[in-house]
Amino acid sequence: MAQVYVKLKVMPESPETDLEALKEACKQKIKDFGGNLHNIEELPIAFGLKALIITFAYDEKKGTPDALEEDIASLEQVTSAEAIDVRRGIG
Repeated sequence: MAQVYVKLKVMPESPETDLEALKEACKQKIKDFGGNLHNIEELPIAFGLKALIITFAYDEKKGTPDALEEDIASLEQVTSAEAIDVRRGIG
């Protein structure tokens, strides 16, 4: 089976959100989903607010990452979680 590669944009509620704690919570959600984390970047938005861009892969047998998006979006201090890039890798 192929791997699915996803970039997920996670928007925290405010600039005061503890990004390190949020990163750890997202890592755990991805691990529970069966994904392999590749990278987490901080993307400056405005006025000190930073989004997290999380890159991970998972087995395509799992289907779409929609359930994971909803799970991460439901975390405390998260405004939204959106897949901004989804690709299928073969090989």
